[in-house]
Amino acid sequence: MDCWKGAISHSWIYPTVIICANGFFSAMMPSESFLTPYLTGPDKNLTIEEVTNQIFPVWTYSYLALLFPVFLITDYMRYKPILLLQGISFIITYLLLLFAHGVLAMQLVEFFYGLATATEVAYYAYIYSVVSTDHYQRVTSYCRSITLVAATVAALLGQLLVSLADVSYFHLHVITLTSVSLAFVCSFALPMPQKSMFFHRKDVSEPLPAPEKAAPPLGSDRPSSYQEDKGSPPADRAPTPEQQADDAKPRNQVLRVLVQLSKDLRDCYSSRKLLYWSLWWALATAGFNQVLNYIQVLWDFRAPSHSSAVYNGAVEAIATFLGSATSMAVGYIQVNWDLSGELALGIFSAMDASSLFLMHFIDNIWACYAGYLVFKACYMLLITIATFQIAVNLSMERYALMFGFNNFIALLLQTILTVVVVDSKGLGLDISTQFLIYGSYFTFIAGIFLIRSIYTITSIKCRNTDVTGESIDQ
Repeated sequence: MDCWKGAISHSWIYPTVIICANGFFSAMMPSESFLTPYLTGPDKNLTIEEVTNQIFPVWTYSYLALLFPVFLITDYMRYKPILLLQGISFIITYLLLLFAHGVLAMQLVEFFYGLATATEVAYYAYIYSVVSTDHYQRVTSYCRSITLVAATVAALLGQLLVSLADVSYFHLHVITLTSVSLAFVCSFALPMPQKSMFFHRKDVSEPLPAPEKAAPPLGSDRPSSYQEDKGSPPADRAPTPEQQADDAKPRNQVLRVLVQLSKDLRDCYSSRKLLYWSLWWALATAGFNQVLNYIQVLWDFRAPSHSSAVYNGAVEAIATFLGSATSMAVGYIQVNWDLSGELALGIFSAMDASSLFLMHFIDNIWACYAGYLVFKACYMLLITIATFQIAVNLSMERYALMFGFNNFIALLLQTILTVVVVDSKGLGLDISTQFLIYGSYFTFIAGIFLIRSIYTITSIKCRNTDVTGESIDQ
């Protein structure tokens, strides 16, 4: 019996089931869609200005400050301890939301939520360290799908409980606290990985291919610096085996990893194609996260929750469903993305800008809801295309690195937007004016890629015309 359990625990099925359970309960937050009405309602008695200009910006700042160190610590500690830290952060977040009061306490809530958000990298990276490459595609699908399902179910459940059962926002947060506590319990059942992508590796003798070469899918290669670490030392140093063992100390290991990461990043961004897709990724994700962070404030401004019916949960459920549907549709679209990709980025970014302008200029709450649905669906469509275009040209390790760096740049841009536009120490603009700024921001993004796509298409047509003319002359 013990042998059978051991075999199951070492197969790909057991860790996949547990990590999916963790992902489901972590994303099962029916209170998430009603955070702003909860904070501005009788439970917390905060003003909309305090929530917008003093509380919500703390999440962006803490997320930015924690993202890079958490990324390194996650890999060094092999994921599971960071998943436990994520569970603790969520539990503290919702305990404070339930029982603490005042602006300072809610700023502390945003700090711990930023910590929990920064540790999400452990969820998506863990599974690759405990299953073979043969199962990467399947487990990736499971892990990502389960979080979308949980988010949709949570938003719909929250709306039904509020609208039909008259459940208070306080009790929605109790349900969320229970869910994240179950996710924390699931983390204990995960087997501890024996390897990670950068610090704890196996089969490190294979060199990592450059992005311009046809890299095998899903990480069948290894960085060249690790070959140097394990191979013959430089002649001018010629360390003994004992000295080589000393070099494996954490500080030197961190330095080697940082050097290798910088080399990999330089190689990745030397590809012009990857550079343009990454540029859109960073710019658009910064704006998308900013809109998601403050959309509930706009809804509450258009239809105050204390005097109007609130349909935030229903809208979030529909938006998540549309996002997943458009993401799935990408797999069935046959398009030459090298030719039309930048045009698609420009067109759909323009649609994003139009939906944000709609939310600014039209006071009707239903127009705001409709604009948000279009905005999220367009972004999810494009981010799926961008993810595919980047991933298909990179190994798993380099994809994870580029994914993390693109998101870091996006978060840096989002922080600048927050400091200038939202924070009370900056301009501290009202929520309607903020969405005018966000619409202008996406107009700028659309302009960049529409101009770039026109240049690309024109260049290709001129090149084809020259080739045709030369053929006729011959």
